[in-house]
Amino acid sequence: MIQRIQSIWLLLASVAAFLTLKVPFFSGNQLDTVTNTKQFVLLNAMSSIWLLILTVAVGVASLVALFLFKDRKRQLLVVSAIAVVALLNIVLYFSETKHFAEGNINLTSLLAFSIPLWLALALRGIWKDEQLVKSTNRLR
Repeated sequence: MIQRIQSIWLLLASVAAFLTLKVPFFSGNQLDTVTNTKQFVLLNAMSSIWLLILTVAVGVASLVALFLFKDRKRQLLVVSAIAVVALLNIVLYFSETKHFAEGNINLTSLLAFSIPLWLALALRGIWKDEQLVKSTNRLR
C-alpha cells in the first residue's frame, strides 16, 4: 500500500536529495592557484562528480524504494543502504569543505542532514509494518 507514512518520508528524502543539487551546502572563499586570488564559491552537489553521483543515487533509490511496498524485507534493505549512502554523502560534503580557505556552512545544508533523518523514519515505519504483519500471521 503506497499510502503508508513511510511513503511520505521516502518522498521527502528524495525531494531533499534533488534539491541539494542546486542549493548550497557551504559557501566561502577558495584560493585560485593560477591567479593566486580568493574566489567566492558555493559548494553544492553539482560541485563534485562524486557528490553528484551519490546525491542522484540517493534521490533515485528513494523513489525506487517507495514502490517496493509489496516486499517489505527488500524495502527495508534498500532503505538501509540508501541511509548509509546518504551519510557517506554528508562525509563527502565535509571533505570538500577542506578545499576552502574560509567559509560557512549554509542554512540550506539542513536539507542534506534531513535526508538520513527521513530515511530513518521510513525505516521505522517499514519495520513496524513488518512486525504488524508477523503478529497477524501468528494469530492465524
